[in-house]
Amino acid sequence: MRGYRHAFRKAFPYTIPVLTGYLFIGIAFGVMYAEKGYNFLWAMLMSLLVYAGSGQYLAVNFFVPGISFVQVIFMTLMVNVRHIFYGISLLDRFHSMGKKRWYMIFGLTDETYSLLCTTKVPEDVDEEKFLFAISIMNQSYWVIGSVIGSLAGTLIPFNSEGIDFAMTALFVVIFVEQWMDKKNRVPEVIGVAAAFVCLQIFGADNFVLPSMLLIVLLLFVGRTRLERGGEKVCR
Repeated sequence: MRGYRHAFRKAFPYTIPVLTGYLFIGIAFGVMYAEKGYNFLWAMLMSLLVYAGSGQYLAVNFFVPGISFVQVIFMTLMVNVRHIFYGISLLDRFHSMGKKRWYMIFGLTDETYSLLCTTKVPEDVDEEKFLFAISIMNQSYWVIGSVIGSLAGTLIPFNSEGIDFAMTALFVVIFVEQWMDKKNRVPEVIGVAAAFVCLQIFGADNFVLPSMLLIVLLLFVGRTRLERGGEKVCR
């Protein structure tokens, strides 16, 4: 147990940027969920068992008549399909973590994946405990934010119009950060170009899924060349 306490203390400073982001977008999700008439316990349960960020934002719109179960599954899969590649790139690293590897795969959000790939593990900390601490603390921030937002949305009436833009803003920040830090910007260009082309072809209401399919296809086909250009897979 002492090893875990030490790992959590060492990992916490690295998770502070995620803490500040997840609290606010978690609060936004909680407010949106409360507006649908759901108890804060449901928001907490969803953040514990689903924990999909943009997938949870999207799911808020699923609780309306006319949305089929098949549509829910397909949309959720497409929005979070990138997580498949996250997990594949970390299989070797998680293999020795025993039963904890299942939670580590489950907890791979964009921000957690970024930390696991870029953070140098301190020499006096067990690597497996350190990575586990990062993952579980990040999810706790999201859960806490969801509960706060849900309670606030229930107890404090206010105009929440536009609050769903919080997740979009977070992805814009992530995009800008990657654009500024990486030498190989081809993946970012592919994403923007594919979205623009699909927007022109399918229109604003229907371009998201075709864009994601096209992006995944182009990245998959060009994976080897991208890695040679500097986009190394996380190890």
